[in-house]
Amino acid sequence: MSKLSIDALRQRKIEIESQLEPLVAANQAILDKQAAEKRDITADEESTFNKNMQTLVAKRKDLDRVNAMITETAALLETERNAGGKAVENNGRGKNGFSCLGEMLQAVGKAGRGGRTDPRLAGMFGEFDAQGRFQASGGSDGALNEAVPSEGGFLVNADYSDKIYQRSYLTGEITRRCQRQPVSNASNRLVLRVVDEDSRADGSRMGGVLSYWQNEADTFLSSRPKFRRIELVLNKLTALVYATDELLDDVAALEAWIMQNLPTEINFRTEDAVFQGTGAGQPAGIFNSAAFQALSPGSTASVITGTDVIAMLAQFWYPGMRNTIAAYSSENLTAGNPAGPRIPAAAWFVSQSTIPQLFNLQQPMQGSGSAVPAVVLLYHAPGDNPLYGPYGELMGLPVIPTEHNAALGTKGDIVLADLSQVLLADKGAVQAAASMHVRFLYDEMAFRFTYRVDAQTTWKKALTPKDGGPALSPFIGLASGASR
Repeated sequence: MSKLSIDALRQRKIEIESQLEPLVAANQAILDKQAAEKRDITADEESTFNKNMQTLVAKRKDLDRVNAMITETAALLETERNAGGKAVENNGRGKNGFSCLGEMLQAVGKAGRGGRTDPRLAGMFGEFDAQGRFQASGGSDGALNEAVPSEGGFLVNADYSDKIYQRSYLTGEITRRCQRQPVSNASNRLVLRVVDEDSRADGSRMGGVLSYWQNEADTFLSSRPKFRRIELVLNKLTALVYATDELLDDVAALEAWIMQNLPTEINFRTEDAVFQGTGAGQPAGIFNSAAFQALSPGSTASVITGTDVIAMLAQFWYPGMRNTIAAYSSENLTAGNPAGPRIPAAAWFVSQSTIPQLFNLQQPMQGSGSAVPAVVLLYHAPGDNPLYGPYGELMGLPVIPTEHNAALGTKGDIVLADLSQVLLADKGAVQAAASMHVRFLYDEMAFRFTYRVDAQTTWKKALTPKDGGPALSPFIGLASGASR
């Protein structure tokens, strides 16, 4: 039985998707030419068009099969992981013979200091006996185990690198809501084609698709949708971790320290870029997107009112209320449950300095007269809705405090966002290497970790609704200024 590989399936998915675009473009060119020349389609054009459509249908069936296999493979891998793995090599030790990340980093540290190089770092399976002699068990692992002479270290095995990567995503409420797109090992960029739509007026919906009411025997009228390209070029995020001799001697302490601090930092920087990234050598954040709508507040700089948050909801792209983490994040897929819990991808993201304001949010009073209307509080404290765990709730969506929002009174202090409208592309596992030379004088080993990632919104600007009202967007905030 061949080894299960979800990466191979995801690569196959990317290949199939890349084959769809030329077929669609070819058929669109045929229709464009026909419309420009104001004539009927020719027999040759119709034949080519139909062949392309047949190929498209077949490719989409292939894509459906691959997607189904990704779901099933992820479920099996998760089951094996939860059950402690299938018949593992080396009497329960890891794929490369190490029992844990700490033991592997300890071996790297000793090799980097000129000591004996653990054969397991070269990909040999086995372990040391009571006398310190290495007993090979046969077989080797050629993946990510070659020496790096310029660094005096070794690449960390893929099993442990993947563990770091998964930990970093599970700690973040921002990245888990983004729409992830894997990038193959042979590429550093991802190009997608999306519908070019910025208005819901007739003739502009879905980039130009238009339907007509017609009488019997009327000539069909054509419409030509527009598309645009989104290109994500992976940026390099690095982390350098130092370990002392004392820490290297304690396997458990070393692994605990690395696993506690590295994922947190990688996740923090990635999430900060999703919000505030400039797009220059880093992801383009939603605060700097042309689609971000900063509404004028109705009070002073230090006050957020019920009127403010209702106005934000009124300009929020409402289909985003239906998007869920299960539909857009790999988190529920890797858990073997593609349906997932109905946790919304949209949420209120706030600076912690705004929390006192939230408890004062009330629905504005309507009408006049002597009757005093009941006070309707819009914010519900954490714990009121068990679906949102430790987070509060504001008008049906969770309220998540982050360090990536601006301080109270400035743009971005409170944001209503559907992060499923953010594409996040990465190469998967974090790459790692080690060197003793960087901190030689301090008797410390340096461990370097590299993560390649890019992100940007799928919206080029806000959407004009059909009625011509205020622009809608999946990213709404309050502007800064003296009026607040």
